[in-house]
Amino acid sequence: MTNIPDKNTLFPLANYERLCYLKNLVKNPNIIVGDYTYYDDFETVDNFEKNVKYLFDFTGDKLIIGKFCMIASDVKFIMNGANHLTDAITTYPFAIFGSDWSKAMDGKSYPQKGNTVIGNDVWIGYNATIMAGVTIGDGAIIATNSTVVKDVPAYTIVGGNPAQEIKKRFSKEEIDVLLDVKWWDWDLEKITTHVQLLTGKEVMKLKGI
Repeated sequence: MTNIPDKNTLFPLANYERLCYLKNLVKNPNIIVGDYTYYDDFETVDNFEKNVKYLFDFTGDKLIIGKFCMIASDVKFIMNGANHLTDAITTYPFAIFGSDWSKAMDGKSYPQKGNTVIGNDVWIGYNATIMAGVTIGDGAIIATNSTVVKDVPAYTIVGGNPAQEIKKRFSKEEIDVLLDVKWWDWDLEKITTHVQLLTGKEVMKLKGI
């Protein structure tokens, strides 16, 4: 008989309400979160949606986060609603103030960089900022205080402002195996059976499982 942690629990750690399984917390339909992804906050987990900035219904973008991700306190996501014109004479958003300025954007549109997508098994460190339209690959690590302005490849560690590659977590051959295996899509019993292997370093042993 197995005793697998319940993915539908809001607070999976007994007597600790500053870490939650995020899928069970978010209410905004434009924020999509996979199973077992957790958010840890120094104050309250309710800060998460407050830190998804400029996510407006009219912009049409989504924040999509995969399974088994780890998101630290004060991580911020800057969504497309923050964008201004950058190729015009002014970046000032006249149209939003209405009145005689209401038609300032007729025939024009604000920059739209698409959805922000966080892969599976991604660790985002304290106070990192993820900009609109960025895709972070499976298994990536975002260092504390980083500002991510461009896509991050799978199993890559980045840091700084703007974030730059620090190193790959594994060899190319090992990364190919990991991306082929996609352990996060295994059924929970299989993950549980192989949890010792998943917390080890011998990537090639995943082949054929």
